Amino acid sequence: MGTRRDFMKTAAAAAGVVFTGCNVPGMAHAQGARKQTIINGRRIKTIDIHAHCVIPEAVAATGRDPKTILAGTTRGSDELFIGAEPRLRAMDSQGIDIEALSINPTWYGLEREMAAKVVQLQNEKLAELCAAHPDRFVAFASLALQHPDLAVQQLETAVKKYNMRGAAIGGNVGNDEFANPKFNPVWAKAEELGVLLFIHPSSPPELANRYKGNGWLSNAIGNPLDTTIALSHLIFEGTLDKFPGLKICSAHGGGFLGSYAPRSDYSCMVSPSGCNPNIKLKKKPTEYLRQMYFDTLVFTPEALRHLAAEVGVSQLMLGTDYPFPWQDKGVEHIMASPFTDEERIAMLSTTAAKLMGIKL
Repeated sequence: MGTRRDFMKTAAAAAGVVFTGCNVPGMAHAQGARKQTIINGRRIKTIDIHAHCVIPEAVAATGRDPKTILAGTTRGSDELFIGAEPRLRAMDSQGIDIEALSINPTWYGLEREMAAKVVQLQNEKLAELCAAHPDRFVAFASLALQHPDLAVQQLETAVKKYNMRGAAIGGNVGNDEFANPKFNPVWAKAEELGVLLFIHPSSPPELANRYKGNGWLSNAIGNPLDTTIALSHLIFEGTLDKFPGLKICSAHGGGFLGSYAPRSDYSCMVSPSGCNPNIKLKKKPTEYLRQMYFDTLVFTPEALRHLAAEVGVSQLMLGTDYPFPWQDKGVEHIMASPFTDEERIAMLSTTAAKLMGIKL
């Protein structure tokens, strides 16, 4: 295995890395100087923990056409792929200084050899991009979690050779929840390396019929539900007790858990038969939320205030979901919410910088 130093010497450009984009007013097509965030006369370097991209070579390796991977009517896929420079202009218009790039897992069903190829392509190309623009991009590695032993190797390589700041994972792997002991070696390696795991969900397919109808419920409800289930299993199965140093950040404010978390504290008391008497949690279920991290993509100042009240301001980081226009004014969202200036600075900048080793 080559070293990180060897890789950085050869990563002069980010060929093959493209970003999904969209025609959102004031975003991708904005021109001019970078929008800056100033708090009490201090220039704040903003870090977006939740931003997507696609590696066309990796898509093509699975036999799919990269041009159609995101085809459809969803805003955010109007321009399927754009280059680094348009992405930087979009970031400048939003006041985003650094993006932590991730790729939503679509490879968990692949056989070992193909999964290894896809993950290697993605991690190499993301690393090249970050090396070419070290002041604007960091990246989360892809992992073939369906093959845990392989995922352990991939994570170590990504961190030690490619300078990646953690890994992006889904909400589950097939029918296996992350609390399944088969994944413990991956969590142990992440804990050992001290890196962040970024959970980005997808809609649970077993509820597909119930999502039919108006409202794009498979995403509006399905994605947050997937995260809620994933985190609940990690808590109730004792996985977080086994790996107390594991650093987890969840997209979309952690799904629905942060909005209704206290119910979890009463479930085993109300229905002992629904709980495993052999699992003795070290804390109340809600207390585990305060050791996990969440992005700020919850839309309103009141929703963000409530999430902070449940999990702690120290656990929140700016997330936009770019290029999908759920929140095209993520910085303004935090600035308009009822927090102190120091709390806003933490959400916009310092918490993510500390977790991912970003120099401010």
